[in-house]
Amino acid sequence: MLLNSLFSDKSLKPKERTEQISAAVLDGSVSSTELVSFAKTAKDPVKATCIEALEFASQTKPDIISAPDLDFIIQSLADKAPRTRWESAKVIGNTIHLFPAKINDAVKKLLDNTEHPGTVVR
Repeated sequence: MLLNSLFSDKSLKPKERTEQISAAVLDGSVSSTELVSFAKTAKDPVKATCIEALEFASQTKPDIISAPDLDFIIQSLADKAPRTRWESAKVIGNTIHLFPAKINDAVKKLLDNTEHPGTVVR
């Protein structure tokens, strides 16, 4: 699997890894749903990198994120890892306009994060 090899390749710098995953999502060699499935079982740093790659991809092509993918991203706003929350918020900012029925759920969790003590999350 492409994702396993990208995460096990220690020669890649974190930014390079994120860029390669994002490019794979944009060119269709990895679907956003496949990336989300991978992220669901990953440890926090890997999960955050997956969400960051989705954020980069959704900047240029917001419709690459499906409704179930967005549900996962919205749920990730409540993760314990600040980086996961931060990257999730950016994906929501890029894509929520495509899913008006999910705005209330996203806003509620985003507002909850405004009370977080960490500046990365706020």
